[in-house]
Amino acid sequence: MAKLEFMLDFASPNAYYCHKVLPEILQRTGAELEVVPVLLGGLFKLTDNQAPFVAFGGVKGKMDYELLESKRFQEKHQLNEFVFNSHFPMNTITVMRGLVAAQDLGVAAAYIEAVMLAMWEQGQKMDDLEVVAQVWRDAGLDADALLTMIQTDAVKESLKQSTQAAADRGAFGVPTFFVGDEIFFGKERLGQVEEELLK
Repeated sequence: MAKLEFMLDFASPNAYYCHKVLPEILQRTGAELEVVPVLLGGLFKLTDNQAPFVAFGGVKGKMDYELLESKRFQEKHQLNEFVFNSHFPMNTITVMRGLVAAQDLGVAAAYIEAVMLAMWEQGQKMDDLEVVAQVWRDAGLDADALLTMIQTDAVKESLKQSTQAAADRGAFGVPTFFVGDEIFFGKERLGQVEEELLK
């Protein structure tokens, strides 16, 4: 069975788009998904990268085109629940450490769904610890356990290491995918990802 590695940070709306579309790709290819928590801010520092709105904000027409492309993607895949978060950009270190903890607890799928929905459908302020804890509780997750675990050195170090490892493999942003040693960046590459999985 082929394995698809998904370098994920909830900070990226494009990661949300991919999260919504990936189940169909996995169904068609029979691939197994492995979500790899990556702190986007940390990855930017390691690779000397910047967010698109910073890097390309001064380029005439560039961000307008990005918005157009996003709209086309939403329409193609009927992602009608998407709402651009008014609190963007947010520091996602709490929810990313939470993802590491959720993986340790065996509840990653439910965790990812809850945080994605809160971030990119409900427009919640997901760098506010009280808001985050309530989102976890509402999703039926053990918020107390998660809140305890995200303070541990083990969880903090795990996120640092997975971010460093992603950079070492050539990742510079999110969403990044790996099929074996082949790297693919961005929602626009999902077609290539699917082709590689089917080889």
